Amino acid sequence: MRDDASQRLPPVDPATTPPSSRADERPEPALDAPAVAESPLGPEPEGGFIAATMDELRKVVWPSRQQLFSESVAVILMVGLSAAAIAAIDRFYNWLSLQVFR
Repeated sequence: MRDDASQRLPPVDPATTPPSSRADERPEPALDAPAVAESPLGPEPEGGFIAATMDELRKVVWPSRQQLFSESVAVILMVGLSAAAIAAIDRFYNWLSLQVFR
């Protein structure tokens, strides 16, 4: 096998490598940078929590009265059907256990 020394990269000297290209070190923060961590959701509006909550509530797309009514009816019907199915299964297993363990 032939050794291709020309294709090898030269060794990196940390003393001569600029700080921005060093992979093992993080850049130091600027002295005039604020020490407050920024929110991942962006800057927080003035006024704190209540103002931020009100700002978010203004962005909500509220359903119309008809949409609210129809979706509420659908939820109530599905809960009723689920309760009836669970009750029917429960009564069946109760009847079955009475037949087996008599």
